Amino acid sequence: MARQKTIITCAVTGAIHTPSMSDALPYTYDDIATQAVEAAEAGASILHLHARDNETGAPSVDVKDFQPFLPRIKQATDAVVNISTGGSLSLSIQDRITPAKTFSPEMCSMNMGSMNFGLFPMLARYDAQLKHQWERDYLGNKGILFHNTFEDIEHILTTL
Repeated sequence: MARQKTIITCAVTGAIHTPSMSDALPYTYDDIATQAVEAAEAGASILHLHARDNETGAPSVDVKDFQPFLPRIKQATDAVVNISTGGSLSLSIQDRITPAKTFSPEMCSMNMGSMNFGLFPMLARYDAQLKHQWERDYLGNKGILFHNTFEDIEHILTTL
């Protein structure tokens, strides 16, 4: 009987959750690198990566927030690095693809359409525990539209 192969992808941080939701959410450069390497050692062959502000844990597409952990991950694993083109729910497509353009990973994720994000119900659940003002603003925003038009998708495909 032939063995079937399985591909395991690990999204180490994602862009939805906030530090107050879980102490296990990695957002420092060191924690992202460590957990990504541990995921690869545990069997993940693809590491889906987002960056976070090292101090507050806010989602970031700033290349300075990717630089400290990407080389460590590549040096320590042979896992495929997948940089998200989602990045943050409220940024332009040009901003969201900057990390992928800068670092030329082996793989990028791409959302195939626009979405309404309703994170606001989570605010009531976590409000008393929130550690940072950005989390309250982020979770409480009822106007988040993750913009990903056909034009955006074409731009991602032709640029990357």
